[in-house]
Amino acid sequence: MSAFAPTAEDYLAQHKERLAWMPWLYAGLKAELREPIRAWQREIQERLAALECVTFGEDCFIAPEAKLFAEPKRPIVIGHGVTIASGCFLHGPITLADGVSLNARVSMDGGRAGIRVGKGARIATGVTIYAFDHGLDAGSPIAEQKTTSRGIHIEDDVWLGAGSGITDGVTVGRGAVVGMGAVVTRNVEANTVVGGSPARRIGTRR
Repeated sequence: MSAFAPTAEDYLAQHKERLAWMPWLYAGLKAELREPIRAWQREIQERLAALECVTFGEDCFIAPEAKLFAEPKRPIVIGHGVTIASGCFLHGPITLADGVSLNARVSMDGGRAGIRVGKGARIATGVTIYAFDHGLDAGSPIAEQKTTSRGIHIEDDVWLGAGSGITDGVTVGRGAVVGMGAVVTRNVEANTVVGGSPARRIGTRR
């Protein structure tokens, strides 16, 4: 039988850990947890806003293990009700509209042109979104290749499945679904379901 007798502080710490990895639970917090969790979140967000060019909307949840980096010309703008889970890496310029959800270990780099994610988009565990690309000139070493950046637009109500990737220059249309592990190298039409590598149309939500 365990000799460990958890205190109220232990339970609160464990609940913070749970929320950090499953931030969708934040919206359903029990009444007795709302104020301590929101106070904790205010501390996290105020610190980030002081150190980086990040702005937050109301009622966001940012896991303390998430890493957000935003230089003056590469801001991160976060709308109302956004949740960002543990292990996420974000480097601006990035704009997340209201209600966007980033699950654990999402990786996003806005390059120079930036990433825009529309309202209510759901981005599952391990998704990679990189708004830049390296050159392939055979006359230069890989380490010396120039980079380009065209930007990425994920429109409203999109679902990006776990482990999928979005390459530079792509627009994923409103209401589209990207299957688990897919690699999207071309634009995806609205309400279309794509899968595979490279991703191809496999269905529709219409």
